[in-house]
Amino acid sequence: MKTLHRFLLAAGLLVLAFTSRAQISGTLTSQQQPLESISVSLLRAKDSSLVKIALTDKAGQFQFTNLAAGSYRVSVNSLGFQPYLSQVYPFSGSALSLGSIELPLQAKSLGEVTVSSKKPLVELKADKMVVNVDASPTNAGNTALEVLEKSPGVSVDKDGNISLKGKQGVTVLVDGRPSYLSGTDLANLLKGMSASQLDQIEIMTNPPARFDASGNSGVINIKTKKNRTVGFNGSLNLGYGQGVYPKTNGGLNLNYRKNRINLFGSYNYSYRGSYQQFNVIRNVFNQNQALAFTLDQNGYMPDTRSAHSAKAGIDITFSRSEE
Repeated sequence: MKTLHRFLLAAGLLVLAFTSRAQISGTLTSQQQPLESISVSLLRAKDSSLVKIALTDKAGQFQFTNLAAGSYRVSVNSLGFQPYLSQVYPFSGSALSLGSIELPLQAKSLGEVTVSSKKPLVELKADKMVVNVDASPTNAGNTALEVLEKSPGVSVDKDGNISLKGKQGVTVLVDGRPSYLSGTDLANLLKGMSASQLDQIEIMTNPPARFDASGNSGVINIKTKKNRTVGFNGSLNLGYGQGVYPKTNGGLNLNYRKNRINLFGSYNYSYRGSYQQFNVIRNVFNQNQALAFTLDQNGYMPDTRSAHSAKAGIDITFSRSEE
């Protein structure tokens, strides 16, 4: 029995150690100086789809944690610097350091200047970080939960529990209002929402005093799009993806605005097919350090999930300053 307990303890420590090492890290510099608050994107090598976003700290360091094994690339696009796209890095699941990445300054041109406005993917403000959902084309066809999982510092485990910089107990708001849902129910709600419904994701690691003690681990405010077009209008979105199993989502949004009254409603559906496959080989030794037995486990667990969500409401503007 003691041998079994020791084995289980060692296996648990091995899993914890493996999880802590499953990260890719590096440092951004320019002219041998660290670059702070630069957005770094981790891309899947086979299709350049966005996996995760990270921001550099004061030392120019960035890291992506809780990653699955695979092949990745790192991309940086920041005003004032030349775009950077790394080579393909095979990632086995252990710690991978990319070292120092030097970003050359953007060459200055004195020719004709065209001024255009485009929201960055990530904005840093005094009290929060803002992720502009439409700024990333790879968000098309994803669910709200998948977009949230890509956001800097945000992690979502297999049970749908959301953590911010490794801290559990995050307060999640939808349009500034508490959701009052459990972790599983909230995950199901976000799985049923299409990314096309989202405008911004506000991330507050040090929330203002107006949030109670439940928000001490951080606050995430998911802001949906508001339609300000006068009259009746609507939109229909459909998405489909195919891997080993298919995934699909669709939604209908309706809106009617007249004078200072706005009626809105939406319905969304999502379906996901997935699987888990594992192979575990365990060698158990006796007290004489001789091999007692070998346990070989193989597993394949397919899974399908579907989610429905609906929303309806009315906005009444009492003064022009609120319009």
